[in-house]
Amino acid sequence: MHNKLQKYPFVSRLFLKWGIPLMLSVLCWLISMHPAYIENQYSTSIYPKIASFSRKLLVSIPFSVGDVCYALLILWVIKYLIQIIILIIKGKFGWVNLLNLFLGLLKKCLWLYVVFNVLWGFNYGRLGIAHQLHLNNTHYTDADLQEFTCNLVEEINKTRKQLGDSNYHYPTNKQVFALSINAYDSLCLKYPFINYVHPSIKPSLLTTIVSYAGYSGYYNPFTGEAQVNTDLPLFYLPFVTCHEMAHQIGYASESEASFVGYLAAIHSKNVLLRYGSLFELFTVANNELMKKDFWAALLNIKSLSPMVRRDRRIFREYILGKQNSVEPIIKNVYDQYLKANKQKTGIDSYDEVVGWVIAYRRVNGKDSNE
Repeated sequence: MHNKLQKYPFVSRLFLKWGIPLMLSVLCWLISMHPAYIENQYSTSIYPKIASFSRKLLVSIPFSVGDVCYALLILWVIKYLIQIIILIIKGKFGWVNLLNLFLGLLKKCLWLYVVFNVLWGFNYGRLGIAHQLHLNNTHYTDADLQEFTCNLVEEINKTRKQLGDSNYHYPTNKQVFALSINAYDSLCLKYPFINYVHPSIKPSLLTTIVSYAGYSGYYNPFTGEAQVNTDLPLFYLPFVTCHEMAHQIGYASESEASFVGYLAAIHSKNVLLRYGSLFELFTVANNELMKKDFWAALLNIKSLSPMVRRDRRIFREYILGKQNSVEPIIKNVYDQYLKANKQKTGIDSYDEVVGWVIAYRRVNGKDSNE
């Protein structure tokens, strides 16, 4: 075939330019349709080696390389748009230019799709934590939800009391990252398949942008770095860190990442990690209960200790202070991204962590973390 292509240089160039990325894209799409294959051949075999290598490569760099790449990409896009606008104003941008622009972007998107899947994206199609922990039933009734939130009220009050009063001295960002790493080390003793090596957790360089976009953290699949928005209330930072670390070890689904982050936190001996995880879990679960039984959810809130209610007020003020007209647009784009990657409920999939935890406790008991 190679000799035949040499006789037709145009066909050869066309194949190299479009044939290869098209075939690889189709291959990636076909692979994504086979969860068992992804779980056994990619997520638990190939991906850990890729992730470990990328983290080891960049861990010594004190800042987020991924954020620098994102910033450069944004600047390149702005420059490119300005150039196009100038050409349009001068009347030098016609249909041929538009077609070339479209084809160029399409080719880049094909390659991006391939690289994204190879480096991380296949994890969206894996069997995941349910398969690994044999959690066959994540469905729950309204009664289950009400009992669950009542238990969480008791747990979160107890944990917050252990932190002490409002003069509690929160650890630094680096200390939170170190505590989270230790939490995963402890979790690995119980579940060896949750193995986190060569940590690469970094504060976001785009904190202001990220805060107003409504994100608490994000994983860069191209560099393997976990970026944490350090502008968050300090008691919430540990949960976000554990969540992003779960993405690093191959749990792409948002609900699974939250669940694995929860497992790491509750298996930690550090009270702050446990509290941050319970705080997030109670917020999500009680908000869901409020849609079903307003008065039961309100009673849960009134049953919280004064210090927990204070933290809820701090968190609410932080969220309200960052709201803006652009955030809903960004969230809608991310919602579509999640739906395109096998998360049918989109951005609401974050809330599905409630089902994971209820299912886990159903099998292991309320105090399975002890």
